[in-house]
Amino acid sequence: MTKNTTQEFVTVDKLQAVLRHLKELFVGKDEIIDLMGICLAGRENLFLLGPPGTAKSATVRELSKLLDGKTFEYLLTRFTEPNELFGPFDIRKLRDGELVTNTEGMLPEASLIFLDELLNANSAILNSLLMVLNEKIFRRGRETRQLPALMVIGASNHLPEDEALQALFDRFLIRVRCDNVDPQQLNALLDAGWILEQKTAGDKPGIATEDIRQLQEQTSLIDLSGIRKDYIELIQKLRNAGLAVSDRRAVKLQRLIAASALICKREKAIASDLWVLRHIWDTEEQREIISNIVSAVVDMSVKEEASHPRASLNSVPNPDEIYNEVEQLSQQWLEEISMAERSVIKDRLAHLNSRCGWIGNEEQRNYVQKPIDELWKKIMHTA
Repeated sequence: MTKNTTQEFVTVDKLQAVLRHLKELFVGKDEIIDLMGICLAGRENLFLLGPPGTAKSATVRELSKLLDGKTFEYLLTRFTEPNELFGPFDIRKLRDGELVTNTEGMLPEASLIFLDELLNANSAILNSLLMVLNEKIFRRGRETRQLPALMVIGASNHLPEDEALQALFDRFLIRVRCDNVDPQQLNALLDAGWILEQKTAGDKPGIATEDIRQLQEQTSLIDLSGIRKDYIELIQKLRNAGLAVSDRRAVKLQRLIAASALICKREKAIASDLWVLRHIWDTEEQREIISNIVSAVVDMSVKEEASHPRASLNSVPNPDEIYNEVEQLSQQWLEEISMAERSVIKDRLAHLNSRCGWIGNEEQRNYVQKPIDELWKKIMHTA
């Protein structure tokens, strides 16, 4: 990537707008939605664990409406056959002795793939799914084709018990619980659902699949050198605690760390981007253990420049604090200060501008954004 320019992060703004819309609609699902954004930018898979009725499917469907690509959704059973996912053989070509799959409207043509009750998968489709998940490749007989899939989301109300299904589960780097909302949030949930039910398609933000692909390319260019030592030490601590972090997973997790940096509009990863490793558990019992180990590393750096809000367990930006600090910066800018001090104000304002984008309430976000924009105008006029 080139050095910091506003234009460079236009696609990040689009993704953040999509994530904010989802958070407004699905109260209490902020963590899940932020992880969806991380996995989209990192082109990795996400697994949702939770009972029926906790908005797993609804959240994915709403996300699919905001993407311009094709979506494939399927509820797996123990009897699901390959044709149901990948399409039947083309009979016209079969007569000529060619085994070619008619994939129209099926999984191989989708940009977003959602496999509900994933762990009902049977041996007939297991190998094909493993290649789809791991390499984004569809292979059937002599057919091999690269898939356009941006991300695969799997969901289940239980964790794998069969060893064969463990291999399938392992292809989902990020795992997150999806529960019913806190009773105290129920009223907000009902209000949000009712208000947004009345919104038309024109009121919703959107993002093109090409924009997502651009983000995925930019993710590959993030500088990870500054966190390499911390990352290696964290992987070793997790392994020493008895957690299975394979070399393959350790390598692939780097894309999600980079995605955290990109979504925060940074070209370099910092230690707080390691927060994504809180979500690599294999069993429910591991969740707290992993969270404690990762948090010990992340908490020491969470106040660094432009940390992802999820890095802190208390991750919601405070609009009043941001507004008050912007007012202080505005006052300082009017005073007679050195060029170095002006440079510090610019850097701090850029950080606050980034934080403002994470404020969930649109009215509060706009209220805070106004003085930020006004100060930027003063800075540009002075320059």
